[in-house]
Amino acid sequence: MLARASLIALSAALLAGPALAAETGGFACSGPFGPDSSEALLKTTFGANNVVTGDVPGPEGTTMLATTVFPNDPAKTLQFGWWDEGKREGLSYVDLPPGMAGPHGVEIGMTVDEIAAINTKPYTIGGFWWDYGGYAMFETGVLASSDSDCYLSLRFSPADKDFGDIDLAPVSGEVIIPSTDPLLAKLDTRVTMVSVSYPGPEGDD
Repeated sequence: MLARASLIALSAALLAGPALAAETGGFACSGPFGPDSSEALLKTTFGANNVVTGDVPGPEGTTMLATTVFPNDPAKTLQFGWWDEGKREGLSYVDLPPGMAGPHGVEIGMTVDEIAAINTKPYTIGGFWWDYGGYAMFETGVLASSDSDCYLSLRFSPADKDFGDIDLAPVSGEVIIPSTDPLLAKLDTRVTMVSVSYPGPEGDD
């Protein structure tokens, strides 16, 4: 299976299965963004000239097959992964671009506190600066609902700058960080990835 599929499976497990209702936040987990999506549907929806399938970077130096929509426009770029790579169908995940709201209105660029307000409850985030770091984990609240098979994955990163003499050890590596930790705000930690994913066919997830 794709390295990315493994990453999605890991983040879904960390998230404790926060399935999200399709109609929330104006985002529909259906059509081109639904579990039955395909490369063919993307070409019909977005125009064949705007759809490219090929290898993209994966975790830990790997590559994986994905379909990219609007690859030359970072503000609109969507990346789709498939459970059936041969037929390029059966949506595994879709990464949303900046400015496109996902379920419950979450977007790239939101702060830790803004996501907490949407969730209505505190949550936790995996430590940063490793391949599987920065994922949010919702055990309670709106984003921990289980109304459908559409899974939301949020990944956070601190600002890309020199933090001087701030001790980064408490938020580095394989640690769990409460969303209430004031260090997150000091590091200007924000959402850098919004991804919607689906469980694979039986035996593939």
